[in-house]
Amino acid sequence: MSSPAQTEAHIDPRRREIGDRALAAWEIVSVCSSVFIAEWMVAAAAGTNRLIVAVPIVLAFAFMIASHGERRESLKELGIRLDNFVRASRLLLPPMLLMVVLLLVVGYLSQSRIDFLRWAGAKSLVIKLVLGVAWGLTQQYVLQAFINRRAMIVFGRGWASILLVAAIFAGLHLPNLWLAVITFAGGTIWALVYQRVPNLFALAISHSVMTWVVVSTVPSNALHHLRLGLRYFL
Repeated sequence: MSSPAQTEAHIDPRRREIGDRALAAWEIVSVCSSVFIAEWMVAAAAGTNRLIVAVPIVLAFAFMIASHGERRESLKELGIRLDNFVRASRLLLPPMLLMVVLLLVVGYLSQSRIDFLRWAGAKSLVIKLVLGVAWGLTQQYVLQAFINRRAMIVFGRGWASILLVAAIFAGLHLPNLWLAVITFAGGTIWALVYQRVPNLFALAISHSVMTWVVVSTVPSNALHHLRLGLRYFL
């Protein structure tokens, strides 16, 4: 009788690969479902009790951390590192500059007042940008270190997995059409850079800066106060 180790060694590698891809796809669906529930259902029903929104999010993060441990993914592999920060920043800079120019044109053509202090409101712009980096790091961790890495298991590196990540990011910003279009463009750039040079810190800074530029240039009524899910209609 063969031992469990021998049985494991004789598993068809092709079957193992298919199983791993199916598991990765299920992991993507699971995390996206948790975010969708938080955005579309819990956030709208929570009213003033916003802490309840944290329940599906905390469960999603616990699931992702457990998955990293099961797959033995290191912090460096996930992009929590500094050694390639400059390389990632260099890749991000050209598309970011292009996006800034396009958004300035949008703001000018829409005859909207371009205001780079709009995002800060009553707060300090520096504080708002720092908070934006923290929020961007959280989103980029989910989007890249988890969803992008699982998408690469399903489809491999390249445009199939990149566009899937971008589509998921855009879809989670519906029904806010302007945000969906903008996040699809941003999601494509960030997913592409992450696959080449995985660094979440560079992506988080990019995320914060581009959010600032979007809020400063796109008409406020088009952004609909950055509302998502059912709260968009409230």
